[in-house]
Amino acid sequence: MAIANKNIIFVAGLGGIGLDTSREIVKSGPKNLVILDRIENPTAIAELKALNPKVTVTFYPYDVTVPVAETTKLLKTIFAKLKTVDLLINGAGILDDHQIERTIAVNFTGTVNTTTAIVEFWDKRKGGPGGVIANICSVTGFNAIYQVPVYSASKAAALSFTNSLARLAPITGVTAYSINPGITRTPLVHKFNSWLDVEPRVGELLLEHPTQTTLECAQNFVKAIEANQNGAIWQLD
Repeated sequence: MAIANKNIIFVAGLGGIGLDTSREIVKSGPKNLVILDRIENPTAIAELKALNPKVTVTFYPYDVTVPVAETTKLLKTIFAKLKTVDLLINGAGILDDHQIERTIAVNFTGTVNTTTAIVEFWDKRKGGPGGVIANICSVTGFNAIYQVPVYSASKAAALSFTNSLARLAPITGVTAYSINPGITRTPLVHKFNSWLDVEPRVGELLLEHPTQTTLECAQNFVKAIEANQNGAIWQLD
């Protein structure tokens, strides 16, 4: 899928990997980039607008842990403005195994709920045009960091959900693929809590492995968007 002239919604498009990916997307010239994020960052939004003035960049505050009905309400506003949306990127994620419920709510339930809400607009059984979903999962989904079992399991769940979505494409008209970053140097991995403090140095130990920058990850992410392969499990590391 060429990014040029497309309408894209990016959940958590201002995060570590998110912001660099938003920059790379804007350079590729979509018609609209709509960023939904919990944290407002007017400086980042202004930078994205300046990067390519032909692209309309808009921001809406959004917490992925809200009920589906609230997400649907927000999407109604966005669809009313844009008329069509070509791609949804689900990128929200936290890494803190002390926060068990929140980890599952953000990393898994949030992805499921945002997807469920947008499929209502896209479903070909209801006369919808179909659409594309890119879910940011993680290599921990198929190769767990065992010291953070809750995080790893939440990403495995998101990956499994995405694989099922891809197989449902003939019914819904909505295709899906997963983006699975390896160890990426973001604020997320510098310091985080292991489950029951089984490994206090887990962040340091992780960074002893080969890592990538957020820019390297973002550039490969854009390649995956352009390849647009239903059911693909992209490993970016």
